[in-house]
This record gives sequence, structure tokens and C-alpha cells, in this order.
Amino acid sequence: MNITIIAVGKIKEKYQQEGIKEFAKRLSKYCTLKIIEIDDERAPEDLSSKEMEIVKRKEGERITSKIPQNSFIISLEIMGKQISSVELSEKMEALMNNGANHIVFIIGGSLGLSDDVIKKSDYSLSFSKMTFPHQLMRLILLEQIYRSFRIMKGEPYHK
Repeated sequence: MNITIIAVGKIKEKYQQEGIKEFAKRLSKYCTLKIIEIDDERAPEDLSSKEMEIVKRKEGERITSKIPQNSFIISLEIMGKQISSVELSEKMEALMNNGANHIVFIIGGSLGLSDDVIKKSDYSLSFSKMTFPHQLMRLILLEQIYRSFRIMKGEPYHK
């Protein structure tokens, strides 16, 4: 199974970088993982709604240019479906059983995802109604993907 994470922005915090490295190492047992970082657009606090859409559109163009052909696209969105860790594992397992060999997870920038990226997505996933920094979301997502594989394989992992 191939897993690609396309994420806007660079990881600046050392503890986040270390956590990402750790889960990437753990995941190497289960899948081929690729993380693609997309440059974020400068987005000052006082942007108009039109300027926000321009930022999201520019980031969205960068994201869509990196999506591999024939992949199942899961976008992380506040308005997406909230599911449990077990349900994510079941979703991924069902995709694999139905012939999907490449799952792409997309994490937008601080303003979210463009409408074009959302429309291209096969599934919209929300981790919570709460807002998380998009850099931290990468670490949380990797942990959940790792947990999903452990659940699929019937291997122990803390609950």
C-alpha cells in the first residue's frame, strides 16, 4: 500500500519533526509513505474573504499538481465526516480490499482547502470540531494511520 500525505507548510518545531520521523519509521513496516510539503501562501490576519479565497486557490493549485494518478483522495476538513480510529482502519482496509493501492491524505494551510481540492477528494475527513494547527495535524494523522494498520493486523496498540 502506498500512502501519500500532501501538506501545506513546513514543520518548524523540532518535537513535531521528531514525532513525524518516528511514525514514518513505524509505518515503513506496513506501507510506502511519502510526505509532500507544499509552500504556503503568506496570509496576514487582516485578509478579506476574496483575498482568503485567492490564497486557498494558489495553495490548491500546488496541491492538485502533486496528487498521483489513480489514487483515493482523503481531504482533512472541518466539515468532513468524523469517524473513530477503528472506522478509519476499516475504511482503509476496505479501500485496499477493493483494489486501491494508493491513498492520498491532504492537509490544507491555515485557511483550509480550496473548493477545487475539496471537489477532487473522494472522502472528506474531520478529526474534530476543534481547530488544530496544520503542522501538528500531520503528526496526528500519521499516528492515526499507524494505529489503523495496527488495528487491521490485529496487533496490540494502546486504546
